[in-house]
Amino acid sequence: MQKTLHELAVLLKGKVIGDGAVIIGRVRGIEEAEKGDLTFIANPKYLKKIKATSASAILVSPGMESLGKNLLVVDDPYVAFGRALALFHPEDHGFTGISPLAVIEKSATVAGDGNVTIYPGVYVGRHARIERGVVLYPGVYIGHNAVIAEDAILYANVSVYRRCLIGRRVILHAGVVVGSDGFGFARPGQENVKIPQVGIVQIDDDVEVGANTTIDRAAIGRTWIQRGVKIDNLVQIGHNVIIGEYSIIVSQVGISGSTKVGKGVMLGGQSALVGHIQIGDYVMVAARSGVHKDIPPGQVVAGSPHKPHRDWLRTEACISKLPEMRHTMTALLKRVKILEARLQARDEKGD
Repeated sequence: MQKTLHELAVLLKGKVIGDGAVIIGRVRGIEEAEKGDLTFIANPKYLKKIKATSASAILVSPGMESLGKNLLVVDDPYVAFGRALALFHPEDHGFTGISPLAVIEKSATVAGDGNVTIYPGVYVGRHARIERGVVLYPGVYIGHNAVIAEDAILYANVSVYRRCLIGRRVILHAGVVVGSDGFGFARPGQENVKIPQVGIVQIDDDVEVGANTTIDRAAIGRTWIQRGVKIDNLVQIGHNVIIGEYSIIVSQVGISGSTKVGKGVMLGGQSALVGHIQIGDYVMVAARSGVHKDIPPGQVVAGSPHKPHRDWLRTEACISKLPEMRHTMTALLKRVKILEARLQARDEKGD
């Protein structure tokens, strides 16, 4: 596919500086870009690379100038770069239709306009509903009464258990498990009596979930992943957890049951949240943090147990100096003992 820079400006809502008739056929990084390529500069520290690039056009933010280069000025070059990538490199799902090697129960409902893609080895359970534009890759399991809404993409070996709800344009990468039983047992460590998990998982529109992530069904009610949330690979989300809109959860995060995460929250890799706490809107949790209690909105925390980020930085700065501080403390203690001995000797002599 090829587009003129003027055409791209319309699609990306930008303004052209230079030759708007130049033809763009690819999108590449600034160091690899050649003639016919569109690239971008999102950080001013890379401005020096503009002169060296062979790209035919460059996405830049307002206020940037470069003599002799064709520029496409947009509010956010990185966002525009992503949209251009999607435009020039659309996902190819291979075919549209239902493989005869898929197993679809008679009571299931599959969009009848032929605009679904169901690969061999897919199982769709009784009374499940598959809406138009859905793509189900090999090995996908859809439990009974589950709903997969329009344009959702479920990659290989995704499992969606009974009655769970998957929203529009949701992407579930390979190995994701939605709706397995929450970890609920009475008398733990004694009898381990299983508490039936009879709730569901609801995933709202435009959510993306990374490979091998697991989202447990609620004990009662729902585990709820709200609109626009992006979840990385290898994340564990416990039963009855709520994740607010547009939050970001990085790989290997673990969230215990009944915790409520606000909107716009960012959880760094390997951070862990205990159960039954609330994380306020727009909180940022640093990687490998252990969150043990509620966090008010807008806070930035780090460490295990967590503390305000600035306090954590001060603590970390001290840790590297501990050997020197120990040496100093040992020397001071020796001097104190010497002084105490002298004082005692003086007192005894005075007596």
